[in-house]
Amino acid sequence: VELGIEGRPQGQVSADPQRIGQVLANLLSNALRHTPAGGRVLLAAETDAAGTRITVADTGDGIEPEHLSRVFDRFYRTDAARTRDAGGTGIGLAVSAAIAEAHGGSLTASSGGAGQGSTFTLALPPG
Repeated sequence: VELGIEGRPQGQVSADPQRIGQVLANLLSNALRHTPAGGRVLLAAETDAAGTRITVADTGDGIEPEHLSRVFDRFYRTDAARTRDAGGTGIGLAVSAAIAEAHGGSLTASSGGAGQGSTFTLALPPG
């Protein structure tokens, strides 16, 4: 898997670095787990007057539209056949979204559907 990094945001956010690190580690881990060999994972960041947005995008499995609204629900997994070893416990995104909200921000997901990859965006207000 190719890992790309883009952006050099200028600005500050008021955040607990350990908790934000936990969110980013979870997003990157998920992206790497669901992207096949030869795929790409991109970490990008940008800052403007509204705050900082950190995006993790991949060319992996993707998420069907009917699942997008539930990916942040505790214990929800899009594929019921996944085992805990292969698909995780289903709490990482819920915890990540809660951390984002506790910092006054948000965590969103988008995907073009199965096989189209996914994009997760952590938005944090200026600090």
